[in-house]
Amino acid sequence: MDHRTPPGDIAPHIPADTYHRAQATGQPVVIVLNDTHPTGIPWHRVLIPFAIAGAVVAGGWGLVACLCLLLDAAAHTATVIAGAAGPIGIGGITLKVFSKK
Repeated sequence: MDHRTPPGDIAPHIPADTYHRAQATGQPVVIVLNDTHPTGIPWHRVLIPFAIAGAVVAGGWGLVACLCLLLDAAAHTATVIAGAAGPIGIGGITLKVFSKK
């Protein structure tokens, strides 16, 4: 037979000598519990998920900003290279990408 602790708050353990003395004399045993459970919302349990979600959102916006910066740099690089190269020709077809005025 296995021993399982019942759910909920249970009384603290009574020392064996106090229990035997109470059984022998019929004297009652008084157990004093200090209720230290805070009332209201445990804020640390609420704030931690919000802090993690905020960090994820900030990281996502950072990734989007870096991607936009890289795409902008790539577009400028392609523009400079195409402007310096002049018309692009493959076989008999020539494509003038940028016109110089």
